[in-house]
Amino acid sequence: MGKQNFHVKTPHVLDQRLGLDLEALMMAAVVEVHKNKTCSHSPEMDPGIWSQLPENLLEYILSCLPLKTFLSLRSTSKHFNSLIFSPLFISKHSSSFSSSTPFSSFLLLSHPNFHHHYSLYDTILNTWRNFSLSLSPLLSCSPSSYSSSTAQPILLSISHGLLCFSLPNSSSFVVFNLFARSSRIIKFPTHPFAFELLTLVSTSSGYKLFMLCPSYGSSNHAFVYDSGLDLWKQFDGIDPILGDDYHQEGVSYNGYLYLTTPEPFSILCFDLETGNWKRPIIELPSELMFVRLASDGDEKLYLIGGIGQNGISRNMKLWELSSRSEDGGAQNWIEIGSVPEMICRKFMSVCYHNYEHVYCFWHQGLICVCCYSWPEILYYKISRRTWHWLPKSPSLPEKWSCGFRWFSLVPQLQGFV
Repeated sequence: MGKQNFHVKTPHVLDQRLGLDLEALMMAAVVEVHKNKTCSHSPEMDPGIWSQLPENLLEYILSCLPLKTFLSLRSTSKHFNSLIFSPLFISKHSSSFSSSTPFSSFLLLSHPNFHHHYSLYDTILNTWRNFSLSLSPLLSCSPSSYSSSTAQPILLSISHGLLCFSLPNSSSFVVFNLFARSSRIIKFPTHPFAFELLTLVSTSSGYKLFMLCPSYGSSNHAFVYDSGLDLWKQFDGIDPILGDDYHQEGVSYNGYLYLTTPEPFSILCFDLETGNWKRPIIELPSELMFVRLASDGDEKLYLIGGIGQNGISRNMKLWELSSRSEDGGAQNWIEIGSVPEMICRKFMSVCYHNYEHVYCFWHQGLICVCCYSWPEILYYKISRRTWHWLPKSPSLPEKWSCGFRWFSLVPQLQGFV
């Protein structure tokens, strides 16, 4: 298996004032959650006592506060605001951000007509927010010659609170954390550089960028950027058989990146460390018209597929990959849900048999099924085993065009770029 390394001189992490709108959004969520709770009043403390405390002791005391309480105090002091980036504070609260019940999580909607503004749906409070994320400061990360309206950043992938954009005219990607207000520009490994299936994957030591790059030969190449090493790696690709699901990212599961092929449908796995490809021996369900994958990360892998004949889906079902038995027996797909008839009819009419527009992703116990040409999300709630529609954003105009991209956004403090 061939491999080639590219050393890229990436600028230091840029501490931009990014994400102010996201911070305000998260604070609004906290206020709404607690607005009906009564507050107990305690005697005021002499401000002079605080001024006499050693800095390390003050930092320790503040790190013991609940995260929601501390966020409300940030605006009272520049020093308090800076403590949120201290190793002690990050270590103290890292577990709360990685738990299954974060204090804030969103579904983010991107559309070409929005330019660099994005609608957000709060999945904890079950409501649309009245403002969007403004990413205009992102343009200041690129040279001034690329800051024109023709070089708007394009959102490509989101993972664990990190967002990856491409800067079309500057031959680079930018990865940044809105909440931590940090970003990094990553130059393309070669020029020109055409890519597809870009996927941002968070790891214990940072993150990786995966993408396939078509070539003029009989196969393509896989490129992987490792943030910990600040290094691009080029691996041998596979025959160009990936391509009917243009909006579906790779799915990270059990240490591998999973992708599907067009008919005859099959599943491919890519090892981000070694660059090796393999085909798991897992028999797929019959009569599939399209196949998509979703995963919660390490524990569960799901398959969403249209069932029908002659290229037309009449039903849509959901399967879960069984656990491997102790004796090493083969895994198989277990059906766990079927889309109700009326909901399925609506989704199929939305797609109008253009299944290449269908893509799926996981979000906090939800399996989201989306269509590039429709502004609503069909989602399956794992805990209740029920299907629901998420209505379109009220900020959308009455008339819209194709181009809806949904992402899972779970803000993370420790997701450094």
